[in-house]
Order: sequence, then C-alpha cells, then structure tokens
Amino acid sequence: MASTPTTPPTPLAGRKVLIADDDRLNIRILGGILRSEGFVLGEAASGEQAIAVYATFQPDLVLLDVTMPGIDGFETCRRLRAEYGTKCAPVVFITARSESDDVVEGLVAGAVDYLPKPFKPKEVLARIRSHLHNRILSEQQKLLVEQLSKANQAKNRFLGMAAHDLRNPLASIRGIAEFLREGALGPLNADQLDLVETIHGASTSMLDMVNELLDVATIESGELKLNRGPHDLAELVSKAVAMINREAGKKGTQVVVDPIPGPVKAQIDLAKMKQVVDNLLSNGVKYSPPGSTITATVTRDEAKGTCSFAVRDQGPGIPENERDKLFKDFSRLSSQPTGGEKSTGLGLAICRKIVDAHQGTIVAENLPQGGCEFRVTLPAFQ
Repeated sequence: MASTPTTPPTPLAGRKVLIADDDRLNIRILGGILRSEGFVLGEAASGEQAIAVYATFQPDLVLLDVTMPGIDGFETCRRLRAEYGTKCAPVVFITARSESDDVVEGLVAGAVDYLPKPFKPKEVLARIRSHLHNRILSEQQKLLVEQLSKANQAKNRFLGMAAHDLRNPLASIRGIAEFLREGALGPLNADQLDLVETIHGASTSMLDMVNELLDVATIESGELKLNRGPHDLAELVSKAVAMINREAGKKGTQVVVDPIPGPVKAQIDLAKMKQVVDNLLSNGVKYSPPGSTITATVTRDEAKGTCSFAVRDQGPGIPENERDKLFKDFSRLSSQPTGGEKSTGLGLAICRKIVDAHQGTIVAENLPQGGCEFRVTLPAFQ
C-alpha cells in the first residue's frame, strides 16, 4: 500500500509567532498562512492582552496590529521593548496604513518591519522567514560569544594557576644564582661565573615572563584592583629613570628627564603606574641602538585637566602596516631589540590595560627626526 507523501518540515518549523489583532478574520488569514509552514501560533485581541500573552508564550516574532482597542500597537511595541530590551522578539506591524509618518513612528517605537493589508501569502512568509532567520543568527552569535567568554575565563584561570605555581621556583633559582655569584660558597672561576650568570639571566627572563602572564590573567579576569591616591608623576618618572640607567649603561645608552616645573599629581595606583613607566623606559632602551639617548618628559595641561608622561627613543619607529598589533597580547613587531634582549609581546598590552583602568590613554607616534614617542595621558589630581 502506497504511503501518502508528507511535506518535510521547514527549517523554521516550531518557531512561535504571536498575532495581536482585534479583527478575528485577520488572525484566521494569517494563521492559515503560517500554520502551513509549521509555525506555532499565539493570539491576542488587544495590546494589553498581547503583553500578557507574550510573558507566557515567549514568541520568536510578534505580528502586531496598529489600531486596537485600549493601547495601540505603537504603545504596545514600546512597552514590550522597555520590558524585554535586547531580548525582545522582533515586532512586525500589520496595518492598512501606508503614510510615511506612520511607518516612521512604528520604526521609532521599535518595530523591524511593516506587513501591509490585504495580506499576500508569499510576501508574508518571505518577510517572516527573513526576520526569524536574523533572530536565529543573533541567538547563535550570542551563544558563541558566551562560549568564547567561558573559554577565555578558563584560559585566564589556567594562566593564573600556571604562572603562580612557576613563580616561586623561578624566584628560588634566581636567588640561588645570585647567592653563588656573590661568592657565598667560595670564589668561582671564570667558567663557573659565566655559567651562573647564564642561569641568573635565564631565570630572570623567565620570571619576568611569568609575572607578565599573571598580570594578563589578573586583568582579563576582571580582578585588577586599583589602590588610587594623589601621587607625583614627576617624582615617579625621575626615580624610574635613575633605576633604568643602571641597565642602560650596559649598552652605553643614557636616559634623561626633561626639566619638570614642580609636582605633577595624578590620581593613580602608584605600583601599577610604575609598571607602565618602567615598561616604556625599558622598551626605549631595548629598541634604541647602543649609545642612544632616551628622553622622558612629564607635563600638565591645566585647560584640559590632564597630565601626561612620555618616553622618546631613538629606535626604528613603528612600521605603519604593523600599528594594529602594537597593544595586543603576544604581538611582536618586526623591529628587534638591539642588544639581544628578550620580549614576550605582553608588555605594551599590559600597559594599555592598566592605563585604560585609570581612564587614561596611551598612544605611540613616530618622530620626524627618527625614533618613537609613547605618551600616557591621565586625569590630573584636582
């Protein structure tokens, strides 16, 4: 016995559509068109009833008549948007009106489209399919964002745990190397001292990398806590320059500070902003050729209520086609350190995140005479 062929379900079968119209004939016509596609229908005869049915029916799309007893379609749409926000199902008005003012009012109220009377089945289905497909894509996008967010959180937890577990043994290795280098267990010959220096340098580089990974994990997990207070940027930069010159001297490089006219105070977390200053100064030394002069400046703009510090180096500058990489995690430019120094590609990304947390900005500009300037601008302490 031959079986009766069945129509395969459409990809949108089972999606719920709420029809709100005080004219039963319109509901019957639309219901006949939509049921053939496998849609599940809800009905309402007024704006107030549509709002009540929406709460329990949870439709994927609303067909809403403009003229109904009680509140009209425009007000119904506004109330649905106010109640459900971005999660509200798309609203399509069904109306015999064609004036542009009515169309504009409906779109302003939050509708996505108009469905004119009398109904044309093909047009009705085409419009509804289009908006439901868009809603499905939006749902899939939100789901993907949620999944990526969870994966990113898991990554941050892993980085945090790994960095925390590695930091203590690395610090111990570096400490032991310093202990041996200072001759605490007796004098070392040249070969032994060279080996200890290698161990110390490698452990220091690894510890720096681990600390940067821990910083990234902390910042991206939203656990960065700022302990702000009024601090003098001029003093902070001057002290950082004095410290970096010990390392810069190994390359015959000098870091100088332009004259600073008095204190320049900002509301900052001193330890975190010191990390930014140290990183920018270190990069200036790292990417400038031996014998260079790196210049640090601190300024205040009274009119704008801001203060800033900048580091100008004599390096190769930033290739224009690589600017988009500059402040991203693990990004490295084609420019290489001039003294064989190591780089994780995290330093500038961390600086950007710390400055952002202070409601400040960090920018980099190539200088006409060569080199590059990194400038951090922060709200001044009032």
